[in-house]
Amino acid sequence: MGYPGGNINLSEEEIKYFMNKIRLRKLYEDDDIVLMTAPNEDELMNIILDLLRDKPMNLREIHTILSGLASEDKIRKALITLSENGFITMNSDGRYVILGFVSKH
Repeated sequence: MGYPGGNINLSEEEIKYFMNKIRLRKLYEDDDIVLMTAPNEDELMNIILDLLRDKPMNLREIHTILSGLASEDKIRKALITLSENGFITMNSDGRYVILGFVSKH
């Protein structure tokens, strides 16, 4: 894909860390399985904001973390909505950052 910042610059440990941060509603749980709901649009935007509070990321990095939970199109839509509403912006290297927020990294 030809969008800016398309490279994944996350370690396996970072990917696991971010995946473990995501909390979804449990529908069912027993000793063998846990069934959870996929995030709705508002939940997806909150998840993305939470991820970006830790580290600026590009679309591909966010999609890697959220694979199985949200399609790339849904992630793009959430990023566009967050950007249009003034919560995030894309910096010069193609990573999304929260406006007015200083990253921990």
